[in-house]
Formats: sequence, C-alpha cells, structure tokens
Amino acid sequence: MSLRDYVFTSESVSEGHPDKVADRISDAVVDAYLAADPMSHVACETLCTTNRVIMAGETRGPASVTHDKLVEIARHAIKDIGYEQEGFHWKKAKVECIVHAQSADIAMGVDAAGNKDEGAGDQGIMFGYACCETPELMPAPLYYAHAILKSLAEARHSGATPELGPDAKSQITLEYRDRKPVRATSVVVSTQHSATVDQDQVREIVRPHVLDVLPDGWMCDEEHFYVNPTGRFVIGGPDGDTGVTGRKIIVDTYGGAAPHGGGAFSGKDPSKVDRSAAYAARYLAKNVVAAGLAERCTIQLSYAIGVAKPLSVYIDTADTGKVDEAKLSKVLQEMVNLSPRGIRTHLQLNRPIYARTAAYGHFGRPPESDGGFSWEKTDLADQLRRAF
Repeated sequence: MSLRDYVFTSESVSEGHPDKVADRISDAVVDAYLAADPMSHVACETLCTTNRVIMAGETRGPASVTHDKLVEIARHAIKDIGYEQEGFHWKKAKVECIVHAQSADIAMGVDAAGNKDEGAGDQGIMFGYACCETPELMPAPLYYAHAILKSLAEARHSGATPELGPDAKSQITLEYRDRKPVRATSVVVSTQHSATVDQDQVREIVRPHVLDVLPDGWMCDEEHFYVNPTGRFVIGGPDGDTGVTGRKIIVDTYGGAAPHGGGAFSGKDPSKVDRSAAYAARYLAKNVVAAGLAERCTIQLSYAIGVAKPLSVYIDTADTGKVDEAKLSKVLQEMVNLSPRGIRTHLQLNRPIYARTAAYGHFGRPPESDGGFSWEKTDLADQLRRAF
C-alpha cells in the first residue's frame, strides 16, 4: 500500500552546468545534421573541461556538415550559454571534433529494406509519465526546480543579475498530503557568482526568483532555505567540474517521480528509440491524463535493435485509472504507430528542434510553432475520451 502523506525531492541543473553544456553541444550537432538532411543519423557525445571540448561519435549525413562546422557550432553553443570566463571561454577553449561515420552493421539493422520496415536503433526500455500535480501534467518538485533556474537564467541573460554565472543547481522538497503537494519543506539553490558578492548577497538575489515560482504560501521557513550552502561558488562550469553528455537523465525526465529506462536523449537523432520512444511514451501518458482517464499514468515501451514494432507496451495508472488498462493499451497502439518510423512521422521529429531541449527538461514545456516539443501536445485527449 503506497503512502498518501510524504515528502519528495527533485533537483534541476542550469544550462551552464558542465553536463548540460555537453548536452547542449551534442544536441546542436543533431540539429546541424537534421537541418542539412532530415534523415541524418547522429550519435554525438561531448566532454567539457577547463578550456577544452571534445566531440566524438558516429554520424551518417551530408558532407556539408564538416568537422570545422561542428567546432563552430560548439563555440556558438558555449557563447549562447554565456561562458566568457578565464577557465572556460567560447573563443579561447580548444575544441576537438573526432566524429566519424556510423557503423555499417548498425545501419544494416536500422534501415528499411524490401519488406523490412525501419528498425529500432538499439534495444532498450523507455518510460513516459504524466500526473495532475501541475497544469503541465508534470511532477511538482521537478517543475518548480526547473522554473527557479530558468528564471535565474533569464535574469542573467537580460543583464539584470550580472553578479551571477551560468552554472547553477536547485533542489526542491515538497510535502504531500493525500498524494497532493501542499508546500515546500526545503529549497536549495547553488549558483555561480562573481567574487564581488558574498553568500548573503547571493541569497537575496536568488530569493525573489524562488518566491515568484512557488505558489503563494508554499515557501519553506528561513532555516530550510539554503543558498550556496558551501559559502562560495566562484569557480564553476566545466572549469570546476568535467561535463559529459547524458549524465542528467533524471533531471531531463521526471525528477525521480517515475522510472527511467537508462538511456540518455541528447546527441541522438530520432531514429534512436532512447529518445523518440521516450517522447512517444510521454505523449501518450500526457494524453491519458489530459483526457481525464487517470490522475497518474506511467507507460513503458520496449524495443529490440533492428525490429520495428515494440516488444511490449505496459501501462500503470497507479490505482487512479477510470478505464481498463489492457483496453487502454490496445486503444493507444491503434491511435499511434509505435514503430520508430511511426513515432517520427506522428510527432514530426526529423527537424532541428533539439538544442532547446538540452536544459530545463524535455517534458512539461509548451509545444512550439516550428514543431519543438510536439510530444507535449494533448491532441489525442478528445479521441481517447470518445473511445471510452
């Protein structure tokens, strides 16, 4: 029997966190290839450390996307984040690109041929989740943790908070009563800052961003409001800690409120089911909740490399469902073709829309006019209601 009253914590990291710098560069590479050829295949990993960036991986795409172009893309991403520091600078950092051609063996398994449909780019399990805790149908602790850091980043980019640097982390603990969030019991924010301000000053810079994000009356007491608890955070970003693509998968998804299959998203084109099937699972789960068929919904999909159809489709509504889960699974599979090709086509994923996903979560973001965050649409909700 699950608890009804409890506390739950989620964390987020900013676009300037070392791992997120790596994610941003890797996703910018994906966008460059898809802009040149929507059918490009990309698997790009990035490592960032003190004034050094290394990009590696496998690609299949047009020759116009050269190593020199990828190096410039990396520099532009670093500049856009805001790194012009002695230990990590968009212009001064050494950027090395050792990306090479995709394995012919992988290509053979993935490509469509004859009567064989396009297969999954790898084996694996992917999860999607949605719940009623926020209007965006996201878990509340992660949603507010993201929102605080996004607010701080917007202030930094606008010039309103020149004392702050790009690297930051947040952590929110919420109290739940009868499985509904009611208040924050603690708030933690660590943000890089210039040497001209001290801990108390940073605390007062951060405070209004927390108060603006949390619902009225949700703020924790002063004793449990932690800002830069180590006391000093001047050296940050890849100069302070090495960053690698794909190390913030819980931040990217549901903050620990739902299972994760283990595969990262960033740096992968949508033929990789680690990414596209996770987006599809979120899309389906969100539509189930938006249709009022459940208050919480977890969907698991599984695939085998080279095989088009999912091996399994599992649905769990955590005792909040109003319909039979087996029938729900069948109906969803009739509505959306869950093969790699079917997912890419339905959500129109073969577009350069991925660099924007690299920070502040892949889910709970509004769908955009150019197709970004298409998996956040709730266009199946009416159809689902009619089906039941």
